[in-house]
Amino acid sequence: MYAFVLATILVALAEMGDKTQLLAFLLAARFRQPLPIIAGIFVATIINHAGAGALGVWLTQLIGTDSLRWLLGLGFIAMAAWMLIPDKLEDNMAQSPRFGVFGTTLIAFFLAEMGDKTQIATVALSANYAQDFVWVIIGTTLGMMLANVPAVYLGNHFAQKLPLAWIHGVAALIFAVIGGWILIGGMDMRMLTH
Repeated sequence: MYAFVLATILVALAEMGDKTQLLAFLLAARFRQPLPIIAGIFVATIINHAGAGALGVWLTQLIGTDSLRWLLGLGFIAMAAWMLIPDKLEDNMAQSPRFGVFGTTLIAFFLAEMGDKTQIATVALSANYAQDFVWVIIGTTLGMMLANVPAVYLGNHFAQKLPLAWIHGVAALIFAVIGGWILIGGMDMRMLTH
């Protein structure tokens, strides 16, 4: 039970102001359908965190901490560049997304969570509490939901007042700063594997 409580608290705190919380806000502003967005976040988080818990430690040992640092740093910078590419769906908010609101949320959230600090926290917690693997995944998922459900409802409430181009620019800047910080060694990758 300790692993569950610790995982819930750590991930809920780590998610505050995180890129996936910003993504939840943007999805809510774009689609204005909170329930399928919340369901997509929930399913994406379970899949992502279960995979992180099961495979993360093995992959980290396989590629080594220095390679992991480069992979994560360059990945964040690539996401920053991608954020600046205009999305044609934003030009017509009434247009239906290709995969539906649930599917779009599931895909976007799953991809955004790759290499994210909450995914890395899930890897570390699963390594430390292997006997409580299921409780770790339940806790990290609950932590994500505690941080993102309010963002979905706030995004839905303020949908018509959001300057999406400005938000994308700020998000891109955040991604680029995090990527640069990882690349210059601001994050000690060894602490994630111990």
